[in-house]
Amino acid sequence: MGSSDQTATRAGGRHGRPWRAAGAAVVVLLAVAGAGMIGASLRTEPPPRPPQPIAQAAPDARTDPDVGGVPGAAPTPLPRSAPVTVSIPRIGVDAEIMSLGTNPDGTVQVPPLDQAQRAGWYSPGASPGEAGNAVIVGHVDSAKLGPAVFFQLGSLHRGDTITVTRADGTKATFTVGDVRSYPKTEFPHELVFGPNERPALRVVTCGGVFDQTAGSYTDNVIVFATMTS
Repeated sequence: MGSSDQTATRAGGRHGRPWRAAGAAVVVLLAVAGAGMIGASLRTEPPPRPPQPIAQAAPDARTDPDVGGVPGAAPTPLPRSAPVTVSIPRIGVDAEIMSLGTNPDGTVQVPPLDQAQRAGWYSPGASPGEAGNAVIVGHVDSAKLGPAVFFQLGSLHRGDTITVTRADGTKATFTVGDVRSYPKTEFPHELVFGPNERPALRVVTCGGVFDQTAGSYTDNVIVFATMTS
């Protein structure tokens, strides 16, 4: 399923290695490097380092990142509806969401760098509130605009909330269970794009150190959250 935004850029190219999805199962084959890329050719000095998760070393990818959320039975999953905005009060995010898909070569699209204050929803996957892992991506900064929509994402903590307003007028609120940093070469494909019986959310951007030579960050910051209302 493609994006209606024809200016969406590749999640890779000169900025790093791409996301790649295969078929309806949304199986990611390569390490994520797209969300939060920077126009490296415009950089004359390293950008300010964004906040990083408290635990820098990624936990064992086999552990469940959603268990840190509010305990108890999850709300009934919602029917499918595209997300319109995302609000994260702790870090002051109140952003529009564009729908993204895959490029002709199978790599996952990311928001254009000139719209770095908007987030993007991976529309071939679950919508926020549906059973499954809904994936929202966004830039950490932009050489042209500076700090972008998810610059502060790494400063979130367990128990923080993320609210997504949907096209059908409903709001899905998610509680953060964990915030993790992974080297891009060790991106946890199944935890992000794999199946989930619960309505869950994964918010992804870049983090770690900016590699001036490669023109990209070394890590991905991923917020794992479960719908609680």
